[in-house]
Amino acid sequence: MHAVFKEAVALLEQKRPFVLARVVRTRGSTPQKPGAMLLVRRDGAIVGTLGGGCVEAEVWARCRDLMERGGGPEMSTFQLSDDLAAQSGMVCGGSMDIFIDPTAARPEFLPAAREIAGAYDGNGSVAMATVMSSPSSGTYLLLREDGGRAGGLGSAALDDMAADAARAHLHRGTSELLTARDGTEVLVEAFTSPPTVLIVGGGHIALALYDLGQMLGFHFIIIDDRPQFASRERFPGALALVVDDYDRAFQKVRITPGMYVVVATRGHKHDDDALRAAVLSPARYVGLVGSQRKVLLIYRHLLREGIPLERLRQVHAPVGLHIGARTPHEIALSILAEMVMERYGGSGQAMKLSEKLLTKAAELESRGAALEGDTLSHAGAQAPSSAP
Repeated sequence: MHAVFKEAVALLEQKRPFVLARVVRTRGSTPQKPGAMLLVRRDGAIVGTLGGGCVEAEVWARCRDLMERGGGPEMSTFQLSDDLAAQSGMVCGGSMDIFIDPTAARPEFLPAAREIAGAYDGNGSVAMATVMSSPSSGTYLLLREDGGRAGGLGSAALDDMAADAARAHLHRGTSELLTARDGTEVLVEAFTSPPTVLIVGGGHIALALYDLGQMLGFHFIIIDDRPQFASRERFPGALALVVDDYDRAFQKVRITPGMYVVVATRGHKHDDDALRAAVLSPARYVGLVGSQRKVLLIYRHLLREGIPLERLRQVHAPVGLHIGARTPHEIALSILAEMVMERYGGSGQAMKLSEKLLTKAAELESRGAALEGDTLSHAGAQAPSSAP
């Protein structure tokens, strides 16, 4: 949503009106999930998306209407019926709660919008908590990575509830809808820079991770003790290239709690040094490329050195999801898939229909066909004969 907040900052600085709409809650199958945003300008231009189709068109119309007639924030629920889904070119069947907020264009929101836009540029993660229910809907609280706050939700209890929830989302860039004891609903949304991957070892797997990861929005830092492998020719868009021994190279990189580290060096000794440095860092994700045998040997060594077993339990080793990968790009795909799963809290399970649901669908279709045939049979028996 970087583009949405960059546009919001520009419009606020120019004192031009806009309305911000965002998906707050979904049920069933929907084209977008919580966190999706759409900014509508006075001239009708948009930035962002709620998934397109009829829902987005309806929200766009309501945003334009709010700018014309005035009014406060409103929550709207859209049922994606079969007819609506067909008109939109979708097969969804769920529902979406969308918060349409003209108060985001008020001048006092400019500092918060600047901080959110800055979070995408690497200036520190922030979260925004917004009251969704009347009479205080639109009231917001900005929560910073260092614990600082700006604004308020109307009570210390709501502020603290939002701050507690924000900690789990700050480095994920995810959102959560909270309900207080008195029924007040508060949406907590986190904003962070694109995830950065530190690859230790600039070989074939590193190159494949870099190739595929850029398409997913990942940024990269490459470490290798060979200058020809940690080079601009191989990694032209890398944030940084560090050429040094693996244990010393970590001291030259600022590893944040939101970073991912993948160890893929050319030898067991280098893997040992790199993994030791990685597990002592605050990185959210540490992965090691290699066989189970190699992982066990390195783990035994690190345990003898006093690395806590609990920390090793957090390491993804061997790294990646089991997809039968063989080539460097297939291995990179399995690693990136695991990173995305870890970032958003996915399960890693196949999404195909279970046998139970498939059997139920077949039974329903069979009953429907039988009923249709029975109806046609009765209709044919009752129809007047055209024979002489």
